[in-house]
Amino acid sequence: MAQQQSQPRYKAVNKIALASLSAMVAETTTFPIDITKTRLQLHSISLLTTRPISAFQVAADIVRNEGGLQNLPAGPVYTPIRTVGYEQLRHAFTTDDNNSLSLPSKALIGGVSGVIAQVVASPADLVKVRMQADGQKVNQGLQPRYTGPLNALNKIIKTEGLKGLWRGVFPNIQRAFLVNMGELACYDHAKKFIIHNQIANDNIFAHTLASMMSGLSATTISCPADVVKTRMMNQAIGEDGKFRYRNSYDCVVKTVKFEGFRALWKGFFPTWARLGPWQFVFWVSYEKFRFVVGLPSF
Repeated sequence: MAQQQSQPRYKAVNKIALASLSAMVAETTTFPIDITKTRLQLHSISLLTTRPISAFQVAADIVRNEGGLQNLPAGPVYTPIRTVGYEQLRHAFTTDDNNSLSLPSKALIGGVSGVIAQVVASPADLVKVRMQADGQKVNQGLQPRYTGPLNALNKIIKTEGLKGLWRGVFPNIQRAFLVNMGELACYDHAKKFIIHNQIANDNIFAHTLASMMSGLSATTISCPADVVKTRMMNQAIGEDGKFRYRNSYDCVVKTVKFEGFRALWKGFFPTWARLGPWQFVFWVSYEKFRFVVGLPSF
């Protein structure tokens, strides 16, 4: 009996470890694009001019002035929680008579698992965004706020309190709900559709097609929330003792008012360029790792 009870726990630990490993591979591959996307989203609020700028210009500036496009990834914390959480919730709501959930049901449990994961990983995400944004200060000849991740963590706690680590948590979880609706639910549903309609077997071809679909849907749905999240998390107390944005709604209103409605999709192509390869690398790696250790397909 004890051995039977430990078996699901053992599988869950394996899934978490494999998801974390796959996330590290995907983050390492795509993180330069993530920095470019973040800088592009912050561009209009960080520079005195609002001249148009492309993702290629941003990337070139980072390489020229900072010597590289690497930084601190938060995916190895966030991704295992949301993927394993989604699978557990999917299993909990699936019965023997109905072994397939509807797309809206998958979207809901995908969003819920994303929210849970983002609340846990929000401090790591905050430090990542602050460190990415700091590079722009260097570009402008200013002194960066932080010397490294631990320094950023200590300064945030010292100046903003422990609650400061969850700065922007509400736009963060809004984005997490939307992006995981697109990523997890779409990948799961698309893969089953591809296999059921015999477009491909449960192999790398099916995983690639499903990951492409999930990347596009996740980007389209979540980009506005991602812009708001990035700006909310990056803002610090100004000289007047106030924040630029009071809340997510205020951020949306000011963004649309001063930059136009399209600004909510600022960084769309860098985001898509990151999510597409990230989805491919993560899902193909994760599915392959599961196969190697004897776990069933996601």
